[in-house]
Amino acid sequence: MPGADTRRPRRAADPRTLLPNTPRDGNELDGLSTGLDALQSAQHKGGARLGKVLLTRVTPPVVAIALILTVWELVHLAGVKPDYVLPGPRAVWDALVEQWYLGTTLGVIGQSVSRGALGFLAAIAIGTPLGLLVWRVRPVRTAVGPILSGLQSLPSVAWVPAAVIWFGLTDTAIYAVVLLGAVPSVANGLVAGMDQVPPLFVRAGRSLGARGLRGVRHILLPAALPGYLAGLKQGWAFSWRSLMAAELIAGSPEMGYGLGQMLENGRVAQDMPLVLATILLILCVGISVELLVFAPLERYVLRTRGLLERAP
Repeated sequence: MPGADTRRPRRAADPRTLLPNTPRDGNELDGLSTGLDALQSAQHKGGARLGKVLLTRVTPPVVAIALILTVWELVHLAGVKPDYVLPGPRAVWDALVEQWYLGTTLGVIGQSVSRGALGFLAAIAIGTPLGLLVWRVRPVRTAVGPILSGLQSLPSVAWVPAAVIWFGLTDTAIYAVVLLGAVPSVANGLVAGMDQVPPLFVRAGRSLGARGLRGVRHILLPAALPGYLAGLKQGWAFSWRSLMAAELIAGSPEMGYGLGQMLENGRVAQDMPLVLATILLILCVGISVELLVFAPLERYVLRTRGLLERAP
């Protein structure tokens, strides 16, 4: 028809094209829904994992501590021993608070922990090559192996009088006691770990050119790491116990004030709350080192070897 508009009518713009990043079809909407569901599922799994950790790792120790404190308080209230012999948990807590306000707690713990750490590192530096030598050379193992086992069973406190006579009331005497208590454990742990390495690993390493020190570094030590780590844990326990025995007996003002000296001062003053408070501090340091250092390291070693199942 003349004069009529023959152009086709314009289609209305799709509202989805006006907004950026807007899904344009059902598949994209399904993908978005799936992503949101996955996010919610991950959040749910994270919360479930946290709840499982709290239930399996946090709750049992808390319940055990609460039970011990309850039994302790009941025994105290029953009057089994006088208060000056067996104080209650509240008196021990007050002694801890008093030491904290005096500003001595952190310094005392730091003094003992630094001594223990330095002595333990020295024990590793001495015990590791000694263990390799005992494992590698048969005559040395025959001659030295029983001696190391005997030294490991010898109480560390027995070395304190000899160390004092040899070195006097000095830090050297304390470190000597620590080394004599820890080195046999480190060496025996390494020997035990080496004995558990399959001979096939050694032969495979030799065929690949890993001989001598290279084979020890790349084949033997990694394969023996679980047993060696067990020896290190035992070596730290011996180091810490040896240190407390040395500080308790061979303490002097010139040597600094550690947990052993605090324990001895409480005994001399007949201050039983201070004695028990110091024992708790010694115990807390040992547990902290285990939880913060050795437990994560042990889990990592076992997990990398497929011996520990990963959490889902």
